[in-house]
Amino acid sequence: MKINLLTVGLVLYGFTAGAQKLKLTDKDYQRAEGFMSYNLDKYYDDVTVRPNWVDNTKFWYVSNAKSGATFMLFDVVKKSNAQAFNHDLLAKALSVSTGKSYTAATLPFRSITVSADGTQIGFMAEGKNWQFNNKTNELISTKEANNAVAERGPGRRGGFGDNSVASPDGKKAVYIENWNLWVRNNETGATKQLTFDGVKDYGYATDNAGWKNSDRPIVKWSPDSKKVATFQQDQRHLKDMYLVSTNVGSPTLRAWKYPLPGDKEVAKLRRVVIDVEQAAIVSLKMPLDVHRSSLSDDIVDGAQLADVDWNPDGSELALLSTSRDHKISKLRIANATTGEVREVFEEVVQTQFESGRGTVNWRYLPKTNEILWYSERDDWGHMYLYDAKTGKLKNQITKGNWLVGRLLKVDEKNRQLYFTGYGREQGNPYFAYVYKIGFDGKGLTLLTPDLGNHQAVFSPSDNYLVDTYSQPNVAPVSVVRDAKGKALHTFEKADLSKLQAAGWKTPDVVNVKAHDGKTDIYGLVFTPSKMEPNKKYPVIDYIYPGPQGGSVGSWAFSIARGDHQALAELGFIVVLIEGTGNPFRSKSFHDMNYGNMAENTLPDQITAIKQLAEKYPIDIDKVGIWGHSGGGFATAAALFRYPDFFKVGISESGNHDNRNYEDDWGERYNGLMENVDYAAQANQTYAKNLKGKLMLAHGLMDNNVPPYNTMLVVDALIKANKDFDLIVYPNSAHGFGQFSPYMMRRRWDYFVKNLLDADPPQNYPLRGTDVK
Repeated sequence: MKINLLTVGLVLYGFTAGAQKLKLTDKDYQRAEGFMSYNLDKYYDDVTVRPNWVDNTKFWYVSNAKSGATFMLFDVVKKSNAQAFNHDLLAKALSVSTGKSYTAATLPFRSITVSADGTQIGFMAEGKNWQFNNKTNELISTKEANNAVAERGPGRRGGFGDNSVASPDGKKAVYIENWNLWVRNNETGATKQLTFDGVKDYGYATDNAGWKNSDRPIVKWSPDSKKVATFQQDQRHLKDMYLVSTNVGSPTLRAWKYPLPGDKEVAKLRRVVIDVEQAAIVSLKMPLDVHRSSLSDDIVDGAQLADVDWNPDGSELALLSTSRDHKISKLRIANATTGEVREVFEEVVQTQFESGRGTVNWRYLPKTNEILWYSERDDWGHMYLYDAKTGKLKNQITKGNWLVGRLLKVDEKNRQLYFTGYGREQGNPYFAYVYKIGFDGKGLTLLTPDLGNHQAVFSPSDNYLVDTYSQPNVAPVSVVRDAKGKALHTFEKADLSKLQAAGWKTPDVVNVKAHDGKTDIYGLVFTPSKMEPNKKYPVIDYIYPGPQGGSVGSWAFSIARGDHQALAELGFIVVLIEGTGNPFRSKSFHDMNYGNMAENTLPDQITAIKQLAEKYPIDIDKVGIWGHSGGGFATAAALFRYPDFFKVGISESGNHDNRNYEDDWGERYNGLMENVDYAAQANQTYAKNLKGKLMLAHGLMDNNVPPYNTMLVVDALIKANKDFDLIVYPNSAHGFGQFSPYMMRRRWDYFVKNLLDADPPQNYPLRGTDVK
């Protein structure tokens, strides 16, 4: 059914004497639902470009339109942008070869390979590898894809397929079988056991961060595909976490190792190098490491072992050891044959050390015996150059009141770094720009000068880069630039005209002061697309306090950010405020809430809403708040600690007591329990202060934030004789999964009833709520 987003308004019922309550109808909810991404997609062709370079001058990408995905091939030299192949002819050929029906819009793959001359297109479909000739339009099956997956029963580690990690040359893959590491020859299918002493809770390459675990091994292959760096993880003395299924008959108990802050023991790693060809294990001669990384509360960077960097021939590797409280990081270099380890240098900080935003930024440069190092020692995240032999600082590379976010590329030959930077350019400090600079700190060059949040992918030769940039309220543009940042070709630009004609609007980007009255903080404001004059609107504060992220998330363009605009259409103003204590600013900004996670940026939220009320028609007496996970923690804290300001809250999956949440998150951002009063920060301690309306929600199979966090708050509210609302999802994990639309509908109803003082429609069938 086609609906113009502005055709239906809120309806008032019962205008009889003494009864004038606002009642929303299914049509009102249907109109609001029109602002969800699944209803807006038909008005928007997504041209966000993710380039894949074929050679130094050509790249392919997928252009997503409502008619289907189109594979495009851009030639920088010829300045041409055309379909990489004839989609109709390939679809017909594939239909004939497989006996299944495909069209140009329904091709069963999202990735291709392109030969240098553009004549051969490779892809995988139906368990086979295919080649399509662009000149003859001939399709052939080249080789059966090896996609065998071993059957695994409950609680058994094993198999490969999706749970294996391939070597750089693609010829081998390692996988876990019964707590030991095995290797498979991808060409012959032959397998070989590499380790033999792995046992339950003391296995090799095992993935368990408490909140996250899988059967995929955590390793870092050497560049020559002959060795892997990994560990044997000792969890034998750790406490278990328990979850119980809901079903007819006896429930199933799930138990796994889940250390908590303050536990005497946490997971320990015995660092090893495994020679895959010889099946030989070299144990590195160093103390056991705790299960920590310099990046996050996990030891994975992307899909591989974090904080390990090999030299090209696999004879040596550099590794970083992080202390339990993240205050000490030791850079070491190990001999992969003898296991000898030498310490190069260490960094000690007062709060917590991190080596970058989103990825590890330090690098080992064995050709020149140097270390590229990331540090916030001058209050900003910058790159430094060290001597890998002596451990002495050679020079600081980047400097100033701005920060390096992600190290994108290291050109050792020309001694150049390419990276994203934040806060150097005028305007929004959360916009990422791309720069290059020499190892000596000279020649800093801005490569992406246009205002906005940039994502860039360089050609193999670094002669070109594809730059896609946007803002929350400005559509994306994709440009090819040369090595100096000069724009050569603008080849994609999003068209918003159809969205705008349908009544869609962008959020406002706002800048206000933090609770200290001087620090700039930023956010987004969503207002109804059709606002009534002289009317004040209740405000809903969506919160995610971090400190590893923030409420806004990506500062790039998006046609919809969850249900924020949909909620606004029901008669609210929705705000997202990036408070102090969150990343991508200075070290001191990030550390503002260190040791007091209960702060949750709430003072910033309050002062920001008060400032916004001077510009927007906000009813400051009707403030609601909601959030998930850390946002659930913050929401309950808002209702308990500031009960006269926040009147209605919805707290989903909150880590209400960090003594009940996995060890590394709390100990990283809050400090060790021996130094911090965790109990004083727990939400149940203040539950007796509740005055407004609070809904709690949690999945009973939440292996990230165990549901007992919410049950502690429930227990305290009952003991305090407080009314509240509770939704539990019997077999759901942290994000509610298939029940997310139901949670959304209940969220709408709760705010409509308790903040708008209106009656919601009964059991509105929001898309996805008809769970089978």
